[in-house]
Amino acid sequence: MNGIAYVGDRRLDPVELTWTAPAAGEVQVEVAYTGLCGTDLHIFHGNMDARVNKPLVFGHEMSGTVAALGEGVTGWSVGDAVTVMPLDWDGTCPACLAGNEHICQNLDFIGIDSPGSLQQRWNVPERTLVRVPAGTPLDHAALIEPVAVAVHDVRRSELREGDKAVVIGGGPIGLLIASVARHFGAEVLVVELDERRRAQIESLGFATLDPRERDQKAVVEEWTSGAGADVVFEVSGAAPAVLGATDLAKVRGTLVVVAIHPTPRPLDLQRVFWRELRILGARVYQRVDFETAVELVAEGVIPADELITRVVPLGATADAFADLEAGRAMKILVDVAGTA
Repeated sequence: MNGIAYVGDRRLDPVELTWTAPAAGEVQVEVAYTGLCGTDLHIFHGNMDARVNKPLVFGHEMSGTVAALGEGVTGWSVGDAVTVMPLDWDGTCPACLAGNEHICQNLDFIGIDSPGSLQQRWNVPERTLVRVPAGTPLDHAALIEPVAVAVHDVRRSELREGDKAVVIGGGPIGLLIASVARHFGAEVLVVELDERRRAQIESLGFATLDPRERDQKAVVEEWTSGAGADVVFEVSGAAPAVLGATDLAKVRGTLVVVAIHPTPRPLDLQRVFWRELRILGARVYQRVDFETAVELVAEGVIPADELITRVVPLGATADAFADLEAGRAMKILVDVAGTA
């Protein structure tokens, strides 16, 4: 076994892959770690069956080292520590021509639309490689992709130093958004139902709120002297959270929709109208977000050791999904190289 594939019906199968040499313009990466995320859970649950080709070797949060270079590749050497920005755009669609390549209308999200990093060797386009600074642990480097998501979310919100931000949902992305927002100078309140997650988030110095115990609108109004939050990030993916999110934003405040919502959600448009709120989507990231994420991970701004619940071998990937579904972990990494 040197890879894991989703085959449908909530089933993951071990696979034995035979790799070809990297083609011209490609680099072969020896994968060290792959992080499991909410998108991977959506794949596992079958929510993306209409999109993915099965069997699918998935995974896109990763770190590794360069193993081989295809023809024409320059600037890289075997052994270089890398991660991958897993977006491959066509450069010709209206979105690309408008400068929005990261949300190309024909985007190949590598690891979803094409094979990903839950395999020991992985051929990727050279242009997707991102250098990992010397001395950065490879397990920490596997968090760069989700950190880039958080950086993009915060940058998209136009959050400024001194702003007050509410993060609804204290899972991995919520915690990363909170960490990035604080680094950029905001005060942060995290709304989270799970007691264990709240304790972990509080241990990192963030204020938390269980909306079942205290009225979140009243708490935010008290915290902001009646104004409301400058920015609200909806990360939970839950319908009640979306409906209540607009209550937390100030006049002309911003609601950033981060979570993947597989079905339409009710939204309080009266509140949007009354307070002239902005509602923004934030889907993936741009290269500048990835480069910022590399810096934040390398400099220790991101609490990587606290975020990584554990590391499991490749053969335990299915068990890891069970723990993620049950909320028994924040972030699980798969040791694809097989040394766990």
